[in-house]
Amino acid sequence: MSKITGNVWTFGAHIDTDIIIAARYLNSSEPSHLAKYIMEDKDPDFVNKMAKGDIIVAGENFGCGSSREHAPIALKAAGIAAIIAPTFARIFYRNAFNMGLPIFELPESLEIKEGENISIDLDAGTIINNTTNKTYKFDAIPPFMQELIAAGGLINFAKEEIKKEQNG
Repeated sequence: MSKITGNVWTFGAHIDTDIIIAARYLNSSEPSHLAKYIMEDKDPDFVNKMAKGDIIVAGENFGCGSSREHAPIALKAAGIAAIIAPTFARIFYRNAFNMGLPIFELPESLEIKEGENISIDLDAGTIINNTTNKTYKFDAIPPFMQELIAAGGLINFAKEEIKKEQNG
């Protein structure tokens, strides 16, 4: 996966994990269950409006709050293709990669508006706003983190590595 293209949904700064998936839904860790409730407390109709492959663009400190992995699991299961923000909470950053959810740090993220269509090119390290024709450059994702995304997360990556070892 070297390119991601989708429509943008915007959220502000300091979106915590309880906004991403409210604690009242954590009686299950089944991804398909969690996916039905993402961002419900911010926009009750969000899951009905968004489409698989859409991209969330947010303000600073996205994913702050608890360390639960449910937040990136729910976003990925709902079909969110990527998240762009100036900064991410440290534990959310790591959990997102462990779950295979691509996230990108972009200081100018708030220049991208809801409803615009963007393309993220991992190889080139660019985000192109297809609506405004503006190009942004982001810091490259370390190669190992790219491998985690490509594998669909840490568990899948580990399974692939075990298969490689077993097959010599």
